[in-house]
Amino acid sequence: MAELIDGKSVAEGVVRRVKALTIELMEKGAHKPGLAVVIVGEDPASQVYVASKSRTAKECGFHSVQHTLPAEISEQELLAIIGELNADASINGILVQLPLPGHIDAGKVIQAIAPQKDVDGFHFINVGKLGTGELETAFVPCTPAGSMLLIERVRGKDLSGLNAVVVGRSNIVGKPMANLLLAANCTVTVAHSRTRDLAALARTADILVAAVGRPEMVRGDWVKPGATVIDVGINRIAAPEKGEGKTRLVGDVAYAEAAEIAGAITPVPGGVGPMTIAMLMANTLASAFLAAGLKRPSF
Repeated sequence: MAELIDGKSVAEGVVRRVKALTIELMEKGAHKPGLAVVIVGEDPASQVYVASKSRTAKECGFHSVQHTLPAEISEQELLAIIGELNADASINGILVQLPLPGHIDAGKVIQAIAPQKDVDGFHFINVGKLGTGELETAFVPCTPAGSMLLIERVRGKDLSGLNAVVVGRSNIVGKPMANLLLAANCTVTVAHSRTRDLAALARTADILVAAVGRPEMVRGDWVKPGATVIDVGINRIAAPEKGEGKTRLVGDVAYAEAAEIAGAITPVPGGVGPMTIAMLMANTLASAFLAAGLKRPSF
């Protein structure tokens, strides 16, 4: 059976390091890192995510601010709040929880965030830095950044010459994941719904990243023996075995099948998920270090 990659444990380690470095930063005379989370409307899932992010920020010793705004707020009013946060020296990271109501242009809002406070890594400047390998100052989207950390825990930081296949081409996960793997000297293929013979291509991967949002699409016979499998998917499916109307969470990989072939694999839940919030804290800390004129810490 494959080694289980414990994302929860690695994420806890990242948060512990963020806490320690926050104290170190303040001892140098800088202010504590500040994270502002903006949520528009009352989407239940978004409320849960935001509460978790705010709770972890406080646990890290950050200055934590939350703006809970009505769903009917105008785009202009929301952009004005972003402008105020950009100008606030006590705030190092600004996160706008998606999705936004339909009358607001999410792209315009994201691009309004100052690049040096864009801890989600979605601003075009950060996207461009990542795409050109300027990782020292780029803010990398949190899910691929966390996935990369998990890969390095298994394979080490030197990934030179390994074949990597990323299944999924989203701007949030697939494309930045491919750029991170390229920067680590992997030979990278980005696959998607129109890729011919996807199973055969996946079997060439020493590192296989699944980020397509389709429950258990990647089967065991898609996996190269000994491969490292990173399952970014989180899908809720019916679980009649648990009772009528019950559900369970699964990834984009058929875990039981793949675990018999892979060398290492992330579970769902408990794999990539916990890393996302941990890396948000790491990005906010990095922003605070850069604002203080200090070299950003590594994780």
